[in-house]
Amino acid sequence: MSVPTESRSGAPSDAPARLVADDVTLGYGDRIIIDGLDLSVRTGVITTVIGPNGCGKSTLLRALGRLSKPRGGSVMLDGKAIGSMRTKEVARTLGMLPQSPVAPDGLTVADLVARGRHPHQSWIRQWSSDDEHEVTESLELTGILELADRRIDELSGGQRQRAWISMALAQGTDILLLDEPTTYLDLAHSIEVLDLVDRMHADLGRTVVMVLHDLNLAIRYSDELVVMKEGRVVAAGAPTEVVTAELLLDVFGLEATVIDDPVSDRPLIVPIGTRHVYGTEGGAPAAGRPASA
Repeated sequence: MSVPTESRSGAPSDAPARLVADDVTLGYGDRIIIDGLDLSVRTGVITTVIGPNGCGKSTLLRALGRLSKPRGGSVMLDGKAIGSMRTKEVARTLGMLPQSPVAPDGLTVADLVARGRHPHQSWIRQWSSDDEHEVTESLELTGILELADRRIDELSGGQRQRAWISMALAQGTDILLLDEPTTYLDLAHSIEVLDLVDRMHADLGRTVVMVLHDLNLAIRYSDELVVMKEGRVVAAGAPTEVVTAELLLDVFGLEATVIDDPVSDRPLIVPIGTRHVYGTEGGAPAAGRPASA
């Protein structure tokens, strides 16, 4: 598997895996979603899982975050079976932001972010100045300190995602799992959120695993890509090694050309629609042209 020689956070190419899925099988009811999957997440890199709808991306992320129990195989966190670890032990190492998280009505940004400190508290260690410092620092890092007293339901989509990421930061974990952190966001807010994730990775050394639908954003913001199809990993490695026109057609059924991104020097996917193939309005074949290429 081809990987970058060094991530933007400075992690060496031979950095050990913190999070490993070993022959994992997952499903719901009688349906098997993932069967015998293997995956290693390297320390200090941004790894993004991509694939068509229904291929098992979010199911895999839930298992990596111990929100779903494998039917077979195991998920290992720092060499331990994650299912056998205490909840607080996992929560001090690994934070997860699920798709479309929902906050209780009336909750303020500061209250939400403070919930990230719960894994560090106990009946003998209640709220402290250290917790207050972590919450304030997380709000500052995400640029929403001035929104601390605002209610979550009053925020824009981008601000709301920043608040949830602030909570994950306040949790103080080395590993962050983000399931579609740009869901329902327009392009400008998506870039804003992914820039924040990139800074957390580069400046704070966080290991990040994301699920994204936007392929070009996944390429631009990832050190490594994991490509899934029908519950299997079909390709993994650096974007420059993984993304090809052949892979896009095989995995996504997408006809596209792959060029060099003039901004990032990474691959850039340019989809080919029927309108552009045939040069007609509405995608209908021009006279005398076949209906399929």
